Amino acid sequence: MAATETICADPDLAGLTSREREVMALAAESYSNDQIAAKLYLGTHTVRTHIQRAMMKLHARDRAQLVVIAYPTSLVRPAGPPR
Repeated sequence: MAATETICADPDLAGLTSREREVMALAAESYSNDQIAAKLYLGTHTVRTHIQRAMMKLHARDRAQLVVIAYPTSLVRPAGPPR
């Protein structure tokens, strides 16, 4: 089970494409660009482009700030305790 689970995006993320939200959610789950590319069958450069566009649209300075934005907007949320 992943540390986080993807759920419906907050309206604040409405300016992002569904793919940008998907890539951002995986980045928030600590996936590297290479891991995201493999999981979504994309090129690494394409993943970097999605990350950069999400950063631009959300006025984030860096990838870490995207992760910070992902939690309060409910793009991802911490998973419950292990059972």
